[in-house]
Amino acid sequence: MRKLMTGNEAAAWGVRLAEVDYVPAFPITPQTEIIERLSEWSATGEAACRLVMLESEHSMLTAAGTAAATGVRTFTATSSQGLLYAMEMLYTTPGWRAPFVLVNVSRGLASPITLEPDHNDVLAARDSGFLQLHAATCQEVLDLVLLAFRMGEDATVRLPVIVNLDGFYLSFTREPVQVPDMEAARAFLPPYDARALHFRAGEPSAQGVAVLGGAPYSYFRYETHLAARAGLAAFAAGARDFAQRFGRVYRPVETYRCEDAEFAFVMMGAFATKAKSAVDGLRAEGWRIGLVRPVMLRPWPDEELAQALRGLRGVVVVDQNLAPGHGGVLHGDVLATLYQAGVPGPVVAAFVGGLGGRDIALEEFAEMARVVRTAADAGKSPPARMLYTAEELRQTRALQAVALGGGV
Repeated sequence: MRKLMTGNEAAAWGVRLAEVDYVPAFPITPQTEIIERLSEWSATGEAACRLVMLESEHSMLTAAGTAAATGVRTFTATSSQGLLYAMEMLYTTPGWRAPFVLVNVSRGLASPITLEPDHNDVLAARDSGFLQLHAATCQEVLDLVLLAFRMGEDATVRLPVIVNLDGFYLSFTREPVQVPDMEAARAFLPPYDARALHFRAGEPSAQGVAVLGGAPYSYFRYETHLAARAGLAAFAAGARDFAQRFGRVYRPVETYRCEDAEFAFVMMGAFATKAKSAVDGLRAEGWRIGLVRPVMLRPWPDEELAQALRGLRGVVVVDQNLAPGHGGVLHGDVLATLYQAGVPGPVVAAFVGGLGGRDIALEEFAEMARVVRTAADAGKSPPARMLYTAEELRQTRALQAVALGGGV
């Protein structure tokens, strides 16, 4: 079935096809449509899940983890401040080794407050133990939800997974989405087999929640790290099966027009589709340039990313996040990959853009390409820069003057 749907509806369809048993929920813009659609299907019997509204995101994540620990397939969703409100449980539930899927619809964080998207919310969960997949299209949202359940439930992994989509730009954008039929989805994602993971009143057992000191604590944390790294192989196996059944190919790192590239943009999420348009335009002008897009953020696909960047003269990293006092998070991870892999040659130009939903214009992609080419010719990486125009600065300062009571 081919259907026009939003990114939020695509997420809900992924949950429906996964035949999720339990959905603890709490509404927050812009993810509420996911819960509304699942609630509607639950009421009509089109989805057999039990949906329960909790009193907060913290309670919601607690319920999700404990439900998964009983051996039922579990899903939930949140966004922005809601993800932060659940932060304690984001770090707690991976230690239980109870897999479930959380869709985060990215929205910038306060303060100042905004309803527009960037990646600071989901990157705050980067080191929690949740695995992370980042969608760029509505089709990817549906497909990655299915792949996330397959990866997280793998016997070598057993960790919760975040599937991230950009709020408003993707959550409320309608695109044609191919929806697998239920029998095909069942063949790809069989019922959740909890194996040794269980919590029953008649068979009480610890789930790694004891109070531990130094050495045993280190051991358990490192086991979680190894399980996360096992997610690379689990994702690859699931993606191969997915491609055979549905004809859509997924890799931890997507490359676009990189075969003969001298330069490449590196970025995640829905704005990467604009980078593809920019690549096409620059190619028409004679540039040898491509796009490298991490689909998987955790576990970090270091080997595949290093291979994608090998042989380039210059790399443009575009972060839709800002770690104050440091810079872009993706930029740091890319630099670490290049250093550890011993990839020779490319200068790296770092830009921060798209904060609070600010658009990144095609002209800005062209300017970033010119900056990295100049830097490559000089053999030196340039300082990190914020994407911001002189006119935007003038308007912002005018607003600031009004807010301070001084007039324009």
